[in-house]
Amino acid sequence: MEYEVVHTDDVPMTDLSTVDVPPDLRIRALDEVLPTERVNIKLWYFEPGEEISYHAHAEQEELYYVLEGEFSLKLGRSGKEEYVEVGPGACWMARPEIGHGHRNVGDEEGVVLAIGAPAVEDPGFDPHELDDGGDEDGETDA
Repeated sequence: MEYEVVHTDDVPMTDLSTVDVPPDLRIRALDEVLPTERVNIKLWYFEPGEEISYHAHAEQEELYYVLEGEFSLKLGRSGKEEYVEVGPGACWMARPEIGHGHRNVGDEEGVVLAIGAPAVEDPGFDPHELDDGGDEDGETDA
């Protein structure tokens, strides 16, 4: 089928703590029920205090959108990280090799839509391990 319409409540909830995949959060893998080929699409559910720790990806760009909750973001290259407080309607992105992470700092459940491309298995790495060979536009020096 060229298109698919689903309601997120109809997408199974996965508790990542039961499948030994960090972080120990709950997700709805929209990309498993929609006919995506080039993007990963997930809804991430955060209880107060839960987080996706500061990390980076080798190939994947990620776009995030807060649907519910209050979050503290940690964004930027190692040694140049910035913290930003956001709520519903906030959107941010991280390019490959740029560190990012976020924590639910509110008192209620938080929900974040995450879209990553290309659709690769890219579990992430510690941005502190990167050589700082990037220039101002984020490109890696050759």
